Parts: sequence; structure tokens; C-alpha cells
Amino acid sequence: MNSRVVGLRIASAVFGLMGLGQLVRLIARIPIHVGSHAVPLWCSGLALIVTAGLAVWLWRLSPDEARPVPPATA
Repeated sequence: MNSRVVGLRIASAVFGLMGLGQLVRLIARIPIHVGSHAVPLWCSGLALIVTAGLAVWLWRLSPDEARPVPPATA
């Protein structure tokens, strides 16, 4: 694997872990306060959708070593 593939897969794993954290907050209904303001649970739902989408997208962008990558055209 080259460094591009490794980088995309690591970024995908990081976004996946962030999404899991948001899912845990949604299921356990963990309250979060920033200063004196409470962060609503729907923010975690939105963050879950965004981070999971990014994780899947980045994983799919990383080429599989088994399939040939077509040459770039100029």
C-alpha cells in the first residue's frame, strides 16, 4: 500500500470512530454543556450522519490493491 491509500484509510477510521462516539451519545443520552449552554441531541444525530458519510466516502476513495487502477489521462 502506498502512503495515499494508508492516509485515506486512517482518515476513514478516524471519522468512523468519531461517528461511533456520536452514536454512543445518542443511545446513552449523554448531556454535553458548553459553558452554560446545553448541546441538543439532534446535533449528535447530524454529526453521526456527516462523520459516517465521510468515513464511507474516504474508504471507497482508497483504491483496493487487488483491482487495477486505470492510468490517468492528461
